[in-house]
Amino acid sequence: GRSLRASRRLCPHHRPPLPENPAVSAETVARIREILTAQFDLHALEINDDSALHAGHAGAREGGGHYRVFIVSPAFEGCSRVVRQRMIYAALGDMMKKDIHALAIRALSADEATKQAH
Repeated sequence: GRSLRASRRLCPHHRPPLPENPAVSAETVARIREILTAQFDLHALEINDDSALHAGHAGAREGGGHYRVFIVSPAFEGCSRVVRQRMIYAALGDMMKKDIHALAIRALSADEATKQAH
């Protein structure tokens, strides 16, 4: 049979993953943090860059990263999960079109976070 390398060359859809650029990733995380901090009264914010887990994926090849956000704010009180996600997408605006390919969101109100902690 053909070697794995030869068969990959023949596949028109396969492209090698772009090397990860830690500076770009850190800059994107910093911008996400800056925007969400300015937009919401934050009680907690964690941002994880999961881009390395998706190397070679179409979105990753185009430059958009994969991120995970845990956010706690009183702004989410009484809002559904979908509304909370829309609030975050709206705050991030253009970043969702070019810098962020995928964003996993866990958004809690301050009361929900307190109840889950006990």
